[in-house]
Amino acid sequence: MSFYTLITGASTGIGRRLAEEFASMGDNLVLVARSQDKLETLAAELRRSCGIEVQVCCQDLAEVGAALKVFGFCEERGLPIDKLVNCAGFSIAGNFERMDEETFVQMVLVNMVAVAALTRRFLPAMRARRRGVVINIASLAGFQGVPGMAGYSASKAFVVNLTEALSVELQGTGVRIFAVCPSFLDNDLFYSRAGHDRSRIVTPVSSPEVVVKAVHRGLDGKQVLILPTVLDRLMVFVQRFTPRKIVVLLADIFAGARERGGSNG
Repeated sequence: MSFYTLITGASTGIGRRLAEEFASMGDNLVLVARSQDKLETLAAELRRSCGIEVQVCCQDLAEVGAALKVFGFCEERGLPIDKLVNCAGFSIAGNFERMDEETFVQMVLVNMVAVAALTRRFLPAMRARRRGVVINIASLAGFQGVPGMAGYSASKAFVVNLTEALSVELQGTGVRIFAVCPSFLDNDLFYSRAGHDRSRIVTPVSSPEVVVKAVHRGLDGKQVLILPTVLDRLMVFVQRFTPRKIVVLLADIFAGARERGGSNG
């Protein structure tokens, strides 16, 4: 039986980079994103360069019932999913009450609902085979509220907590789950869509390669929450000894996403 790695958000950014990495490892792929053209172009490149099978599933995860459609796509084609990589996600910067409500709901559907629903759909077969791994791309923002990124940080906290809980539920099943929790990454499209002026970010902005390395650490080890850089690990460690109010105020300074003086940051 040929197994597949399913990657959401595969057309750009971290998702595309992870698709390239798993392809280089010899994994057959199911690529999921909204852009048919970008997915088809990437699929052709990976088939040619890595000699693998690649299936393209064009699906907007902001649609209600999107996870069921992706699951149905795999079931109809007989594509057993051995690795599920929940990478799709986006942010909205600015004060919470001023966010466009439709965009906010779309963010909740992509960042939270799709992650949970896809995991629920593909876990039973993994458990039955007693093999498989779920990889969630979360964020350092999930460890505390971030002013100016209230909805985003809350959605990533959901992913962090879901991953931790499921890691215990899956003990002894042969199936693993872990989350990679990076800080700010070099992705202009992400900041542009969020309306986030990246020049106001105080902390270092890392290359997507730190996520690739962190995923390998997760695959090779037993960690549940993986913090890619030394600074990421230090920031979370310090939270243990710092009042929560101070942690959130520091997150406000580091992110530079909150609206100040009536302008959207």
